[in-house]
Amino acid sequence: MIFIQEAIYKNKRSSPSLSSKGRPKAQSAMEYLMTYGWAILIIAIVLGVLYYLGVFNATNLAPHAQPSSCQVYRPNGPGSPQFLSLQGTCGLLPTYVGAFGSGSDIYGSVPTLQTATGTYDTVSFWMYWAGSSGEVVYGEGGSTEDGYTLYFPSYNNCFGFNTNHGDLYGVNALPLANKWVFVTAVMYNGGSYVGNSLLYINGVSQALTQCSGTAETGLSYTPYNISYPGYYFNGKLSNLQVYNSSLSANDIKALYNEGIGGAPLDLENLVAWIPLNGNSDDYSGNLNSGTATSVAYTSSWTSGYSAP
Repeated sequence: MIFIQEAIYKNKRSSPSLSSKGRPKAQSAMEYLMTYGWAILIIAIVLGVLYYLGVFNATNLAPHAQPSSCQVYRPNGPGSPQFLSLQGTCGLLPTYVGAFGSGSDIYGSVPTLQTATGTYDTVSFWMYWAGSSGEVVYGEGGSTEDGYTLYFPSYNNCFGFNTNHGDLYGVNALPLANKWVFVTAVMYNGGSYVGNSLLYINGVSQALTQCSGTAETGLSYTPYNISYPGYYFNGKLSNLQVYNSSLSANDIKALYNEGIGGAPLDLENLVAWIPLNGNSDDYSGNLNSGTATSVAYTSSWTSGYSAP
């Protein structure tokens, strides 16, 4: 009997009381957090910074094209539509894009651009617009002519066709800011642009409105500007293509689906191809390269780009 009582007494002394139950585990958890919490926090911060810099962006990991890696081969010389082909490694993402700001533009000329009444020209490009106003992305002709420009005016929030008469025929510009979008403009010559000139965003035809001024007659001119003196574009541009024809809706959609590194489709009517992948050269085989002023070429361009 005495042995049983002593066993019960020892068992009570060796068992933890209700008030102290769980304390060793809580202590261990706190010690673990104190020991490793800072390390976990630092790892989380580093991962966040790497994500912000685009390290985990699949676009950065994909193969990128070097300048002149793809171009149009014209065996019969500039302007010839016979036996055309693409040569090199085509379809890769660009290594560089053109970065524009105050004082930067590219000037050139396309002698084979259509200018007669009733004809069409088409320009397409990828654009990252920083959201400023009073800027021309692409223009033809001089400031006193009726040439088309693609314009972000300072007096409203539209983007579209302008002919140097205080007019703007286009779309709401605000959804275009601070991301990459694919712009295609089909420009009609010698008549009102209303119902004739077309604007596509990311391969989709847009419903255009007269944002300012009145309907004007639009014309194409052989001199061109990427950005425009006095109305400098602030942002990035890539893969500018110019055609002396009206591209079909299917062709425009196909160009968009190729992505920012896509090659031209209608080689016969292609008159200039300026990828802006490190220079302002024309890779259409037509020798219509531009002269760049204060244009930078950056490899840090993938933020805001989503492949179609």
